[in-house]
Amino acid sequence: MNHDPRCAALPGAPAVVLLSGGQDSATVLAMAREAGYACHALSLDYGQRHRSELDAARRVARALGAVRHEIMQLDAGRFGGSSLTDTSIEVPTSGVAAGIPNTYVPARNTLMLSLALSWIEALGGCDIFFGANAVDYSGYPDCRPEYVEAFEHMANLATKAGVEGRRMRVHAPIIHLNKAQIIREGLRLGVDYALTVSCYQADEQGCACAQCPACRIRAAGFAAAGVPDPTRYRDH
Repeated sequence: MNHDPRCAALPGAPAVVLLSGGQDSATVLAMAREAGYACHALSLDYGQRHRSELDAARRVARALGAVRHEIMQLDAGRFGGSSLTDTSIEVPTSGVAAGIPNTYVPARNTLMLSLALSWIEALGGCDIFFGANAVDYSGYPDCRPEYVEAFEHMANLATKAGVEGRRMRVHAPIIHLNKAQIIREGLRLGVDYALTVSCYQADEQGCACAQCPACRIRAAGFAAAGVPDPTRYRDH
């Protein structure tokens, strides 16, 4: 796993960037672009209740100059097990609790990284960018450094490219940054955070609830960074 997006980037080399439409992945896309990669953005329509994040991903991909943006459909909601895909499970609104919350979607990041791996191998590249964050995260096991390292190891065992010597790399450049640091870096790179959606239960217009863990973490990040929060909140 590499934390520095500037490593060994040949001008115009392809990279696949996982793009949810939230502030973290938007920042990572801007970092990969600055490093000189030809960025191919990948989003996943997995049955999430906050589908307006996909509209946000489209906006961000356009604004940050993605060479191509794909939204792939994979209905993880058929399995349930998460408040993000099962409307019978309530999204928590009482704060950011310890432990793994019910907003965790079983194996979601493994599914997304696997699709990114397939795409980057087909492109003849070796670089995947992933907005995992282990500081201001909500307890997800698939956002931890050891997980990202393990996936990269697997990627080099599981692909023709890896076995033949084209080493696959998973970059997680914000994994050790707090939200304020991520926001400052994004602003330096010209990210318009008003385009992004982080809320777990945003409405169709992308307006946030102000109560879910994602909203609380986001708001605290802008406050700590000392910059205005551009999030649009819905009326309650």
